Amino acid sequence: MFKEIKSFFAKGNNRTIKAKKNIFYSFFIKGLSILVNLVNVNLLLTYLKPDLYGAWLTLSSVIAALSFFDIGLTNGLRNRFTEFKAKKLHQKAKIYISTTYMVLILIFSSLWVLFYLINDFLDWSKVLNVDPLLNGDLKILALIFVSFFCLQMILKTINTIIVADQSPAKAASLDLLGQSLSLLVVIFLINNTETSLIYLGFGVSFFPIVIYVLSTIYFFNNDYKIYLPSFNYVKYDYVKDIFSIGVKFFIIQLSIIVYFQVNNLLISHIGTSSDVAVYNIAYKYMSISLMGFSIIISPFWSAFTDAFASNEFTWMKDTLKKLKFIYIFFLIVIIALVVLSNFAYELWIGNKIVIPFSLTMIIGFYMIFSCWNFLHSQILNGIGKIQIQLILSASTILHIPLGYFLGLKYGVNGVVASSLLFIAVGSIVSAFQLNLIIEGKSKGIWNR
Repeated sequence: MFKEIKSFFAKGNNRTIKAKKNIFYSFFIKGLSILVNLVNVNLLLTYLKPDLYGAWLTLSSVIAALSFFDIGLTNGLRNRFTEFKAKKLHQKAKIYISTTYMVLILIFSSLWVLFYLINDFLDWSKVLNVDPLLNGDLKILALIFVSFFCLQMILKTINTIIVADQSPAKAASLDLLGQSLSLLVVIFLINNTETSLIYLGFGVSFFPIVIYVLSTIYFFNNDYKIYLPSFNYVKYDYVKDIFSIGVKFFIIQLSIIVYFQVNNLLISHIGTSSDVAVYNIAYKYMSISLMGFSIIISPFWSAFTDAFASNEFTWMKDTLKKLKFIYIFFLIVIIALVVLSNFAYELWIGNKIVIPFSLTMIIGFYMIFSCWNFLHSQILNGIGKIQIQLILSASTILHIPLGYFLGLKYGVNGVVASSLLFIAVGSIVSAFQLNLIIEGKSKGIWNR
């Protein structure tokens, strides 16, 4: 059996072998990451109780929305780095890395200063629809979140480089280490302090930054020494090229924020903070399927970039067929998760909070279309054919009024149903476009 396993990982070209190994290691790492996240939800519910936990989630979502200020630069870098490394254009890759770091520093340092100036004028209790007495703590928590988040957006560029080098398992291990240290912080706080949003915010935000600092130092002194960022290699003339790709990814990322992050705000205003907690717990549970599927699909972004640059359409076509069989397996997983949800919730969070089966089922349908969309959009991202995604992503801004309208009528289920509608349309169109490209039949906008 050991020989057969070894043979499986040795079959195929270098691109396929590298993808197989990363999938194998990623399953182990991401599996642990999912476990850490599930345990963390239970601990946070214990430490904060449902109302504060809902406020915590909503504020986290608002701050996470700031990620779109990287205007897709890291995704633009990802495609360019893979391309240049494949063509052995190392000096050009170093220019792109150095320039991306500098632009991100300028963007997020400016963003931090702006937020610092306006934070005192914001009434977070009204934004989050919670007790006005919490406003003081929420101001401090928001500043903590934004400070560490801006640092993280700059430092996580090393993850982009690692993933672009078709080594997502390494990047995932860094995330896991940061999450694990944050989990230990929560355990410490539960056993040694009274409930404090400020202690919690600082504790869970600090250690991931430490991991990214250390990993940046390590990788640029070892694996990527020839790409070590330098002021001398910052070329603002190249920003236009990175931006031309990145701005498209920026709009696509913005639509993802609309799908999930805006939902928290809609739900908090239509219902209560407890409803936000209900939605997030159900979403985290069902997203196990999408996380597992993404472990397999993610390595193929850069693999397809490499294959497309080499005009290896036969490999692309054969690989896509195999990935579709994997999708069928995860379709069964999603159905199983829905059927077993009540038992799973009881085992996971006990009676701390009640999750309606109808909500789980709607999110299940959302995951079915999300996985199908993820399969095709990741490949389209890798080969740079994202014009259609760009148009569809821009149209998802309509989710805000539609989600609010359906939310008023059907509650949390209505908000999620609006997200489901948009992701279903996107998944069907992306599959159609990719099939046209691989068959050599794409023309006009379908080939952009």
